[in-house]
Amino acid sequence: MDIDLARAWVQAITVAVGQHKDYLTQLDSAIGDADHGTNLDRGFTAAAAAVSDLSPETVGAVFTNTGTTLISTIGGASGPLYGGAFRALGKALDFPAAEPLAFAEALAAGLDSIQKLGTAVPGDKTMIDAYAPAVAAFKEQARQGAGFAAAAAAAADAAEEGMRATTPLQARKGRASYLGARSVGHQDPGATSTALIFRALADTAARA
Repeated sequence: MDIDLARAWVQAITVAVGQHKDYLTQLDSAIGDADHGTNLDRGFTAAAAAVSDLSPETVGAVFTNTGTTLISTIGGASGPLYGGAFRALGKALDFPAAEPLAFAEALAAGLDSIQKLGTAVPGDKTMIDAYAPAVAAFKEQARQGAGFAAAAAAAADAAEEGMRATTPLQARKGRASYLGARSVGHQDPGATSTALIFRALADTAARA
């Protein structure tokens, strides 16, 4: 992961969220506030513009700037959760480039940030159900000596599997938890946007 790839990832997330914003909002309308897609689209559009104007000296600067922008532009819980995760990535990656293992540890720091703020664990039907397996998959590939692109692809696959696995779960955190058993049968929008973010990473790394 270098500065160019970091910037390209943020741009790719913005494109992916823009393409899927109506779908994310549709998912959120079933068990949330019906604004997830709109909020993320606004936040990442602002983040992409911010990092395009940036002259960073480290990978971390790209992600810290992204996180700060997300926190300031996304309403509801998504801004602090995603923004905090990117800021944690930024804090952990204060170098011009990072090897896969270092990036895996940074992803884990992002996961810690989300869990500290949202207090969710796997199985609660939240973004954690996609993020946690993605981190584990990336870290496992990195430990085995895989390249960045291969580790990112494994992470994206794991995130998508975790995303799909939220459908039969009953929500135990967030707005969806108020629905109780009625939340069963709906794919979690936060897990879905998380899967989009990891797929954007994999696609960007494959093109690098």
